[in-house]
Amino acid sequence: MSITAERKQELIAEHRRADNDTGSPEVQIAILTSRIQTLTEHFKTHAKDNHSRRGLLMLVNKRRSLLDYLKREDAERYTDLIGKLGLRK
Repeated sequence: MSITAERKQELIAEHRRADNDTGSPEVQIAILTSRIQTLTEHFKTHAKDNHSRRGLLMLVNKRRSLLDYLKREDAERYTDLIGKLGLRK
């Protein structure tokens, strides 16, 4: 239920801020969003998988914390990222 290495490299290349950037909040949030979407699709067929649901909730909380941090530090980067990822309406 994790993402492939190729997909992870694509996300890093798309959201990085510098050439060797792999740990910026934008990259971390993009990777978490991809994993959350994968798990959400999983639950459409496996509704009673409560062990994975706990993992999903932890991922959502981690992403929320990173988004709060990014909003606090640089609101412009925050708005660009949520627009790119389609997280808010």
